[in-house]
Amino acid sequence: MTSMSLLEPRLRRNIDWLLLLAVFLLMVLSLTAIRFATFNQPNSWMVVLRQGLYFIVGLGLMAFVGSRDFSAIGRAAPFLYGINVALLLAVLLFSPEIKGSARWIPLPIPGMDFKLQPSEFAKLIIIITLSTYVAKVGANIRRFPILLLSLLHILVPMVLIMKQPDLGTSLVFAAIWLGVVFLAGADLRHLAVLIAAAVGLAAFAWFTPGVLKDYQRKRVETFMNPSKDPKGKGYHVLQSMKAIGSGQAVGQGLGKGIMTNLDYVPENHTDFIFTVIGEETGLVGGMVLLSVYGLFFYRGVTILANCEEPTGRLMVGGVLTLFAFHMVVNLGMTMGILPVVGVPLPLVSFGGSASWANLMEIGLLLSIGMRPHKLQFG
Repeated sequence: MTSMSLLEPRLRRNIDWLLLLAVFLLMVLSLTAIRFATFNQPNSWMVVLRQGLYFIVGLGLMAFVGSRDFSAIGRAAPFLYGINVALLLAVLLFSPEIKGSARWIPLPIPGMDFKLQPSEFAKLIIIITLSTYVAKVGANIRRFPILLLSLLHILVPMVLIMKQPDLGTSLVFAAIWLGVVFLAGADLRHLAVLIAAAVGLAAFAWFTPGVLKDYQRKRVETFMNPSKDPKGKGYHVLQSMKAIGSGQAVGQGLGKGIMTNLDYVPENHTDFIFTVIGEETGLVGGMVLLSVYGLFFYRGVTILANCEEPTGRLMVGGVLTLFAFHMVVNLGMTMGILPVVGVPLPLVSFGGSASWANLMEIGLLLSIGMRPHKLQFG
């Protein structure tokens, strides 16, 4: 029996089937895109099978989280925060360096080279712990010292992730914080001050030697002018833009994308998977993808609007902010609109840790959607 089948009838009646439909459609789009991204590779079907297995495990995790009472999950916030910090410290201490970054913990899974990425789960944990804290302080979030304390809440894991280094995930943390405190009613003047301070720090980091890694600086320079280094740091973006542009209205056809088949866009089954969708299905395929995400956000906003529990509302806001940030930044970087920061497309890019974390976040939405009302006693 699944976790969902053990739910009380009143909770099963509140399962958001449209949200689950959006999840199912995104997984189908993912497996299709991964298949054709690796079309000419000898192990193509194995890559698709592996992502399918990730989804199966992830659906189990989603069902488990969805069957839990979100308020009970919130009460475990101190424990979860400690686990979060411990895992991120373990990455710094024991993770092997891969392509200049140390972000993964190898797991001994027979027959599979699998590496767990704790920073993906850190996003979910921060949504839970930050939402619990901000709901607890209530209207005091409008006080500047309390707002600073909420910012301090995310700074510890943010610093640990930046040490990996992983600038993209660090920016996700900042987006989650901004979404949660804005929804909680933080004073907009205070937020403006902190955003201005962040811009000032960014300028300081840019003009101070040794603060930014060379590859981070080159990513920004490439974003401003990709053609400056067309065979180096600008190659990825330029090829991605060409692939998407070549798709035009209806695409070149599944399995017929020239740039996809000739591997002109490296790693196009992970962060740059939208290049495959754009080249082979064109504007029509892109609009289908955005429509499915639109259904996801519509159901998420509906859950937010119906939820009466402050903690639950903030958790939903955090999850929606996370997905929106990932989607906008990923699509933006593949089209040359935003810098390349290594942010996957939710439930579409290949990856185990990201898929599991995303499905657990959706499980949290389902849990909140099934329990929208405050408990009444007496």
